[in-house]
Amino acid sequence: MSPGELARAADPFVTDGVKHPRRRVGLGLPFLAQAAGQSGGGWDLRSEKGVGTTVTAWFDAGNVDMPPEGDVPGMFRTVLAFEGADEVVIRRFRQREGRPPLDYEVRKTEIADALGGLGDAGALVLLDRYLRSLEEDE
Repeated sequence: MSPGELARAADPFVTDGVKHPRRRVGLGLPFLAQAAGQSGGGWDLRSEKGVGTTVTAWFDAGNVDMPPEGDVPGMFRTVLAFEGADEVVIRRFRQREGRPPLDYEVRKTEIADALGGLGDAGALVLLDRYLRSLEEDE
């Protein structure tokens, strides 16, 4: 993103219009920022035009306003399967009471290379199994 696009990225009434040409709002980043902030966490957005964008969010899992986690591996699978991105890196870290923390990183290009792509149901099933295995206790 250009510096101007970066400055407007958290505005819910701004969208690039690429993915949804007729849509006039872009709520993804504003909702992420709101959810992270309300739970005592925060977020950060860094981008360089032609190089890439990094979105980071952190949440205080002990905060009463922490939203339910839901199906984290399923959400990661969906994000990794999106078309168009050259690279997606998911970095997961979570402290856990009385157990080792969850701490892993997954790169779309490495997963796609290992599975021969992410365009068929078999590859997505294997990706799902792999992501769920990362969330299990060893």
